[in-house]
Amino acid sequence: MPDAEIARIAALGFDAVWLMGVWERSRAAREVARAHEGWLGEFRGVLPDLTPGDIVGSGYAVRAYRVEESFGGDGELRILRRRFAAAGMKLILDFVPNHMAKDHPWLGRHPERLVRGVEDQLRDQPQNYFAAGPGDDAHAVESGGGARVVFAHGRDPFFDGWPDTVQLDYRRRDTRDAMTAELLSVAERCDGVRCDMAMLLTHDVFLRTWGGEFDPPGVEFWPAAISEVKAKSPDFLLLAEVYWDMEYELQRQGFDYTYDKRLYDRLRESDAPSVNAHLGAETDYQERLARFVENHDEPRAADAFAPPPRDLAVSVLALTLPGLRLLHEGQLEGRRRKVPVHLGRRPLEETDARVAEHYRKLLAALRHEVFHEGRWRLLAPRAAWSGNASHRNFVAGCWEGGDARRLSVVNLSPEPAQCYLSLGAEDLAGRDWRLDDVLGEDVYVREGDSLLRPGLYLDVAGYGFHLFEFAPVQPCADEASPW
Repeated sequence: MPDAEIARIAALGFDAVWLMGVWERSRAAREVARAHEGWLGEFRGVLPDLTPGDIVGSGYAVRAYRVEESFGGDGELRILRRRFAAAGMKLILDFVPNHMAKDHPWLGRHPERLVRGVEDQLRDQPQNYFAAGPGDDAHAVESGGGARVVFAHGRDPFFDGWPDTVQLDYRRRDTRDAMTAELLSVAERCDGVRCDMAMLLTHDVFLRTWGGEFDPPGVEFWPAAISEVKAKSPDFLLLAEVYWDMEYELQRQGFDYTYDKRLYDRLRESDAPSVNAHLGAETDYQERLARFVENHDEPRAADAFAPPPRDLAVSVLALTLPGLRLLHEGQLEGRRRKVPVHLGRRPLEETDARVAEHYRKLLAALRHEVFHEGRWRLLAPRAAWSGNASHRNFVAGCWEGGDARRLSVVNLSPEPAQCYLSLGAEDLAGRDWRLDDVLGEDVYVREGDSLLRPGLYLDVAGYGFHLFEFAPVQPCADEASPW
């Protein structure tokens, strides 16, 4: 990565960079991707000039936790990590705990660590099982020279298996120990990990998917594994990709942060009352959620939150909340093409100047320490007048710390909305305040007493938003004179 790019990312205020797909790619996964008709249609939709060389295989079908040689191997990763640290940023990498590439050496060396099946399952569920021959590098679906073994593809209980993977068997103590060792190995080479589909390893989910029993019964993988990592590196960051309302459970099992997919879904629905209900949870829980409006698994925000400026409004809402703020490569430029993880090339796209300017302002504002060290409160909009229910379309929050105060307000509906917003901060009383919208041109001067009762009056366009900075209005010299 060029020095100029590292400096650019650091200058935007990022604390860490999550690099995807650095681990050794699987030849078998690449061949699966190049032959999968459903995937090929998606690939051609992204790259009309697709070539076989563009299909490099999924970074989530890991063959070994060593850096892909085409990226320079582990040595180059060490150098890059030092360069990130010099720029004040941490390095985050992927850990894929549920499954491995279907040609992983454990198929031959440690098949007992993998979920196996029988010929009847292979016949009845070819989407969930595959057969491999013996050997340290059991790659072929049917290899000669010995009896073949049926293995399960990695999957979650609601979908067919991922055809380029093999499922790890967490019911076994040996598997758990081996994967803890892999996690510790990864932790030596970075400052944190994003753990793919972390909830699949929990005791109840795993047994619901695969049946059987854990050895010993009731054991959980994550608490023990995370405890070992933290014992060696107390500041190591663990982020869980998690769904199905299991965020708190994964926090309880030791993760520093968990995906807030529920918020994302509610933003997609533009359901302000449900967003407000969601944000009413305890602050300690909120501070350990990872907020996003785009990532590699979801559609690009420019498409998911069309029409404009809805895409910008949800970014203001999500990124001014407590917790970890997660932004995706290309999001700051307004890219619209979602690139499958199997591809090694993405199409060229023009930067959307509207989006780029918005994120320039938003990220600059978020660098203020109040968004990192301050206290956040959810505010409750009230009706601007009797019979006007549009106040229900607002989501508003206030950050306070020291002498700093910031107010974010978003109208999640396509129609104009009005409300009164009481800030509930008695220190506002007795003086005038200037409210500057750091994302726009609006400037208000308001009496502090009126900000408390009846509150700040707002009339906001459809999908409109504000991020107000508060400053006391200094009285003029003439006004201070008794004469």
